[in-house]
Amino acid sequence: MQIDGAGRQQRGHVLLIAGDAAVRRRAVQVAPSANLAALGVLPASVLLNSHAPSDTTYLDGARDPNTVLMRLRAAAATPGPLLVYLSGRLTLDRRGHGLHLALAGTTASTVRYTALPWDWLGTELAARLTGPTTVVLDLVADKSAWPVLQEYGSLPASPSAEVYGVVVPPAFAGGPQQVSGYTRNWIDQLRRSPTRPANLQLHAFAVGAAALPPGTLVLPATRELSASAAQQAPREQEQQELQQVPDPRPHIHALASDGRHQEAATLAQAWEQHVLQTHGYTSPEATHWAEIRADLARMAGNYRSATQLWINAGHTRLEHQPPDAPEVLAAAAGALYCWTQLKDQAAARDSGPELVRLLRALPSLEPRLLRLTQQRLQVLEGSR
Repeated sequence: MQIDGAGRQQRGHVLLIAGDAAVRRRAVQVAPSANLAALGVLPASVLLNSHAPSDTTYLDGARDPNTVLMRLRAAAATPGPLLVYLSGRLTLDRRGHGLHLALAGTTASTVRYTALPWDWLGTELAARLTGPTTVVLDLVADKSAWPVLQEYGSLPASPSAEVYGVVVPPAFAGGPQQVSGYTRNWIDQLRRSPTRPANLQLHAFAVGAAALPPGTLVLPATRELSASAAQQAPREQEQQELQQVPDPRPHIHALASDGRHQEAATLAQAWEQHVLQTHGYTSPEATHWAEIRADLARMAGNYRSATQLWINAGHTRLEHQPPDAPEVLAAAAGALYCWTQLKDQAAARDSGPELVRLLRALPSLEPRLLRLTQQRLQVLEGSR
């Protein structure tokens, strides 16, 4: 039993809200009802990451924004952990220029009266006095809302809540899946993991595996994951759980092998940021993830990036390991191979001196490799 600071028993709440479906050219972009049905299979304790007694509220097919507001306000009043999940179509009140979650029956001319103002969500959650708050979003922006989101560069929400999710652009044609990719992968990870991953890791997995359309707004973005991890300040128990998240490397490699290179790179970068925050920038774990990204770049045919990543990894390992260590030699071999695959002479010329410096620091390396590298670099320099 969990007790709050006033000696009262905590009680958690899960609020699942399905807005209006997003459809383009008769193809469903997001089916909120299907998403809610899939989430409803999971116990509230798993969704909340808490063993406190909890309640779950489903709002599917609501037409009155005041009804949604009442449910949101009641959920925000819970003294324990709160999870709010929203799925549907973001739209714009063209008169007031405010973002809204379209509800059932919302049209362009009735947004002000039939859709939920996005500001209401932030206002109600900001009033919470106790308990952690998590917001998960799986949304599609219509043509009126998308320019506003691009101007913001984000989707405003309560600063007191952890916010994770995606907003797909309006040009996305949709796919055959009823449950959208982001929500589906979030659920899959919760089902597969022997211990519940932290929300940040669930988000990273879901983004990497969801085959999101180009331009999708990701909250938080990959570049923000490290800052989010620092702000979360996880408890010791949560840190132990993170150390036990299934090994993501086979999944990342499978994505790359299937040609889903951007997804593999995004997921690897997210995990690298987590490792940097957990173990430090010069840790062996961080270097290992840089090497994984180097190999993913190689698999994608991006030899320029792969060469630089392997060179950096080699120099980093030399700061902590002897020059004949297998990991150091492997990094050098990776850098040399990728450099020889570069067809862009300017790119090869730019990275050549760093590669030579790395190879010179390895006395156990086959001398012929250094000599051939120097000869090619001389030819490249002479072709300016």
